[in-house]
Amino acid sequence: MHWWDFKALRRIDFRALPILLALMSISLLVISSVSASWEAVGQDPLELPFLTPLARIQLQWFLIGSCFYLAAAAFDYRALRSYGPLLYLLILLALVGLFFTPAVHNVHRWYRVPGLPMTLQPSEYAKWIVVVALSAWLEKRKGSPASFVTVGGAVAIVGVPFLLILKQPDLGTALVLYPIALVMFYFGGLPKMVIRIMSAMGIIALTLVALFFTGVLSHEEMRPVAIKVIREYQYERLNPHTYHQEASQTAIALGGVSGSGWRQSEFTGHQWLPEATTDSVFPAFTEEFGLLGALVLLGLFAVLIAFSFQVTAVARDSFGRLLSAGIAVYLAMHVVVNIGMMAGLLPITGVPLTLVTYGGSSVLSAMMALGLLQSVYARRYG
Repeated sequence: MHWWDFKALRRIDFRALPILLALMSISLLVISSVSASWEAVGQDPLELPFLTPLARIQLQWFLIGSCFYLAAAAFDYRALRSYGPLLYLLILLALVGLFFTPAVHNVHRWYRVPGLPMTLQPSEYAKWIVVVALSAWLEKRKGSPASFVTVGGAVAIVGVPFLLILKQPDLGTALVLYPIALVMFYFGGLPKMVIRIMSAMGIIALTLVALFFTGVLSHEEMRPVAIKVIREYQYERLNPHTYHQEASQTAIALGGVSGSGWRQSEFTGHQWLPEATTDSVFPAFTEEFGLLGALVLLGLFAVLIAFSFQVTAVARDSFGRLLSAGIAVYLAMHVVVNIGMMAGLLPITGVPLTLVTYGGSSVLSAMMALGLLQSVYARRYG
């Protein structure tokens, strides 16, 4: 069988392309604005060129990511049944290898690329590779979904990278795997008891977080009890009153209805918003474009996620349905978690906003995942 068929590109869902271009444009707008404020010492940021050095790098990643997107769409996703275990093994080795390399920013999340001013973050690719491996396993075991081997294998496929990523530490990326696994276990026909237990654990965790972030539970009063169970630095993530949390909400509030205007933000422009091009890209955008801009951005994501779940409905085989469902949840969780963090509803854990956050690994990973969705869609008839 020929795994590459560029003629399949004629059958992709072209409705998704304007959405992707719009999200990329928003990313460049925010990154250009924020980085211009860094460079505009004693001059008007509006006088600086649109493609600042940081925006130029992001544009380069988008161009490279577009090539990966088309290549993934042309690739026959069914080949991943065979290649999935190899990809899974390679990503596990990459995750383990991080602990034998020098830490970057005091954590083991990135590889430095020799000779290039860039880093590689394996955990970003691990999310969709886990989806591929889990899809292959669940399809292979679809004749006995309730057996101990099927359930144990599925839990192990998700659990091993989950623990490795958690150890880096990267709580946000690790927790994105949880709802992905839950939805795929459901589509894979695993026992209802497993689904109920996982759902209950997720609800309990979200309820506890909500109690902290709504002020029902006092962060300081609960500290003596909590640090008996988890480490203090882990508990500090549940603090709803960190500077980053409050700065993000301030930037969103200052945007009002229509925003301050592009490159006219006061709060973000004075560099008072931490990580304005990465974790905090949503409040940086909202301060300049306001509630109306935020609704447009959320609308774009809603349509993209809806298109992604439509692929699950038209997939021609169980492997394609599992693969597309996992990727759709992966995209949805990035949006929900990132914006939830910035709105003060969830702890800040470093989950990027798909195709808007600055960074090569997040862009390439998302574009490959979206390309695989198109591969499933293009082959819906055979």
